[in-house]
Amino acid sequence: MYNSISMPEFEQKWKNETIPLIDVREMDEWNNGHVEGAVHLPLSAFPVGTTQLDKNQEYYVMCHSGGRSAIACQQLAQEGYQVVNVMGGISAWKGEVI
Repeated sequence: MYNSISMPEFEQKWKNETIPLIDVREMDEWNNGHVEGAVHLPLSAFPVGTTQLDKNQEYYVMCHSGGRSAIACQQLAQEGYQVVNVMGGISAWKGEVI
């Protein structure tokens, strides 16, 4: 089981707190722009890349629009990770991308 957060709620939280963000888009998408401070962990690298994550930490997960991040959250939650799906993904992000 995992939670979801709307983009406006996430953006507010991102401004006020230091929270870990995982971007599960593929390399070409990541290279075209991503949220500064995000960790790149493409969905295609699951489950191998997930071993670097801490099960005691809550992670926010983003993709392009929210579909792949929901899949990633489902998989991570089944593995015992605490995750929150960022609905709308990078396409709804109003902040800067690098």
